[in-house]
Amino acid sequence: MFTSTGSSGLYKAPLSKGLLIIPSTLSLLLVLLFQHYQKFFTYNLQAAKEEFQIWRLVCGRTVCLDLKDTFCSSLLIYNFRIFERRYGSRKFSSFLLGSWTLSVLFDLLLVEAVEYSFGFTINTLPSGFLGPVFALFVPFYCSIPRVQVTQILGQFSITNKTLVYVLGLQLLTSGSYIWIVALSGLISGMCYNSSVLKVYRVLCVPSGVARIFAWTLEPIFSSAEPSNEVRVGMGATVDIQRQQRMELLDRQILMSQFAQMRRQRQQQGGIINWNRLFPPLRHRHNANYQDNRQTDHEVLPTSEVSEEQVARLMEMGFSRVDALEALRASNNDINVATNFLLQH
Repeated sequence: MFTSTGSSGLYKAPLSKGLLIIPSTLSLLLVLLFQHYQKFFTYNLQAAKEEFQIWRLVCGRTVCLDLKDTFCSSLLIYNFRIFERRYGSRKFSSFLLGSWTLSVLFDLLLVEAVEYSFGFTINTLPSGFLGPVFALFVPFYCSIPRVQVTQILGQFSITNKTLVYVLGLQLLTSGSYIWIVALSGLISGMCYNSSVLKVYRVLCVPSGVARIFAWTLEPIFSSAEPSNEVRVGMGATVDIQRQQRMELLDRQILMSQFAQMRRQRQQQGGIINWNRLFPPLRHRHNANYQDNRQTDHEVLPTSEVSEEQVARLMEMGFSRVDALEALRASNNDINVATNFLLQH
């Protein structure tokens, strides 16, 4: 799904691999071999409230008792492994812990609100590690670029994120009350990501605990580096590799924005003649072209160019001279400038 980021398999994602193996294995065992133990993993809110069986809030929110939920949630965790590579295992596990803790509170509040509003009792909710899975849709929507892959009937766009949303919709429709778990997960993800509430400062994995798990469990669930992945130098650190992937994501964001701008212009009938507005850059070093070209003060606007935007264009592979000229000609609009540079 995210092959464009240079990542494949479960390399650099030991926690995601553990979440795929352990809960899925337990779910298969409980469904196929040990059905009489399923009662201990039922997400029974009524028993937790009335009989103070608090352990159900832990066991009932760990293993799925429906194989369809297990399959869909496993596929989603596999797709969301990019966040562990991007942020690191500790930050990723902190997000899962925080959203898992917050979602149980929102589960209780939503169930109480539904019972008060509609007058019927909800005893159980779908079991499994579903709250954090739905919470991961929040950073997925906010930080993963939307890149168009193809179109159906010329109107409906298929992007690199479509399959993930389809899986989420399939998981959402797998049970009668799973929408409560989904809604509480989404709210938990928004609360944890909020820079105002700053929940991430409270609900986080301590560094000491993270080091213990890194020493004990990470060697067990770690995966070998794929042979088809672009290798980094011997002295490169994880931060450098992560920064390179971030740069690739930034390029995807720009490319998706340019595609959207072109579609909007075509729908409005305002197709821009780039060659009329900007002289072709490939003629920059042509002597005849240099003789006939007007002075810089006559052609280029006088607006100052942002060095940050010049740096971003240079990171995409363009020279500084091309970046400066394109930004000046586009009145310091990096979207228009990059669109022009990509087409010439």
